[in-house]
Amino acid sequence: MGNFFPRWTNLVPLKILFAAFLVATGLAAAVATYWTKGYSAVGYQPDQPIPFDHSLHAGQLGMDCRYCHSHVERSSHANVPNAQTCWNCHSQIKTNSEKLVPLRAAMDESFAGYTGKPIEWVKIHKLGDYAYFNHSVHVNRGVSCVSCHGKINEMKVVWQDKSQTMGWCLDCHRNPATALRPLDQVTNLDWKAEETDRSSFYAALAHQTGLKVEDLEKRAQQRGFETTGALTQKEIGSQLKEAWGVHPPESCSACHR
Repeated sequence: MGNFFPRWTNLVPLKILFAAFLVATGLAAAVATYWTKGYSAVGYQPDQPIPFDHSLHAGQLGMDCRYCHSHVERSSHANVPNAQTCWNCHSQIKTNSEKLVPLRAAMDESFAGYTGKPIEWVKIHKLGDYAYFNHSVHVNRGVSCVSCHGKINEMKVVWQDKSQTMGWCLDCHRNPATALRPLDQVTNLDWKAEETDRSSFYAALAHQTGLKVEDLEKRAQQRGFETTGALTQKEIGSQLKEAWGVHPPESCSACHR
C-alpha cells in the first residue's frame, strides 16, 4: 500500500518548529527593543562641547532654570541657552578656563581661535517628530522640571532620567495630582510637599479661587484628607487640580496632531 501523505509532508514538523523559533526570536527582539531602558534612552548621557555642571550652577549657586531656558514659560520649546547667555557671566568669570574655549571661540573677538559660530550642544531629550509637547502648558499648571527631567540640580553631567515614553506620559495625564505643585515652586527642584506650610498653602489657594479657607478644607475632608498635620503631594495635587480645572487629555489627538 502506498503512503497516504506525500513525501514533502515529512518536513512539515521541522518547518513548524523553525517558524515558531522565528516568531519567538522576533518577540524577544521586540521586547528587548521597546520595553527596556535602551529604547527609552534612560541614562543617556552624552558629552557636551562645554562640560556645564548643573550641580554647580543650579545646585550650589542656586541659578533659576529660567535664566538659561528662558522660553519655557511661554513657548512649547524649552530653548537651550545661546552663547550670549553664557557670556553674560563668563566674560568676567573664569574667562581663561580651558573648558570655555568653545564659548570664547563663539563670543570673544580678541580670542585667537574666534570663529563666531554658536555652541553646538548635544540634544539629550528627543521627542519624536510625530508627537507634540508644549512646555509652557505644563509649567504654567504646576508641573515641575523635576517631574520630567529628574534632579537636574544634582547632576554634574545631565542624563535622561525619565523614560518619557507614551505610557509614561499617559500615567501622569490619568492622575495629574501626583505631579502638580504651587506655581512659585515649579523651578524649586528640592521642593517637598510635606515641608509646605499648610496655612500658607490654603490661604494662597483661597486667594486664587475666591473661596474661603474653610470651604477648601471641607472639600479636602470630603475627599478623605486630614486637615491637620503635614500636607501630602496627593492633597496638594488634588486641590490644585480642582482649583485650576486641570483635565489632561488622554486621547491620541492630544499629542499626535
